[in-house]
Amino acid sequence: MVQTSVIGCGNMGSALIKGLWRAGNHTVTACDLDPDALESVADYVDRTTSDVSEAADADVVIVAVKPDIVGAVLEELDLSPEQTLISIAAGVSTDYVEARTDANVVRIMPNLAAETGDMAAAVTAEGVTDEVRELLDDVGEFAEIDEERMDIATAVNGSGPAFVFYLIQAMADAGVEGGLEPDDAETLAAQTFKGAAETVLRSDRSVEELIDAVCSPNGTTIEGMEVLWDSDADADVAAAVTAAEERSAELASEFASEDDE
Repeated sequence: MVQTSVIGCGNMGSALIKGLWRAGNHTVTACDLDPDALESVADYVDRTTSDVSEAADADVVIVAVKPDIVGAVLEELDLSPEQTLISIAAGVSTDYVEARTDANVVRIMPNLAAETGDMAAAVTAEGVTDEVRELLDDVGEFAEIDEERMDIATAVNGSGPAFVFYLIQAMADAGVEGGLEPDDAETLAAQTFKGAAETVLRSDRSVEELIDAVCSPNGTTIEGMEVLWDSDADADVAAAVTAAEERSAELASEFASEDDE
């Protein structure tokens, strides 16, 4: 069992806690100053605490707080080089964290699907260990990237779930417009995205090849795809990703500027 602490039990921290609990390979300590936040995850951890120093007694310490309080949390953490500190704070560089701890530092950008074991995460290649890889495997899939690519990764897998939710809603709404009950339309649309995503991950075929496999000549799917191919849908999705990437870079720049002051 890997001793793991999660400091910060907001949306992302609690999602990681619940995902690790499902995996069953971790002894987890949850740390937060908010009693309600601790109560919300109490059933999924071995202990809760409001004392950051107590959370420091772990093999892996996950800092899941907002960027503007990362510095304050690191000041209270006394970690050794044998420990690993995972930071999920958007815009906070590895260099910033490394300058404030003796622990091995790994930066990741996860998403909320960690709760169900379906997380997509980007992790900085430098500093990542097999221990971290195993932890990430327990809550989903991950890609190791250079840190300078973290802004685009934040847009794709960090902001991406909202874009997918939007598309699921659009498909469900079309189903309702055609006569389906709202609950039925949502189930069919959401499960279709889930199944399609799983197919992409498990298949050796490219996405284009998978589209071709579904599009029978003169069938229903090809008719719908013709509409999409003739539209600006791909450009609009790309624009949404680019906007999120640019905002991630802005946040990183703002944080760096504040640190220099």
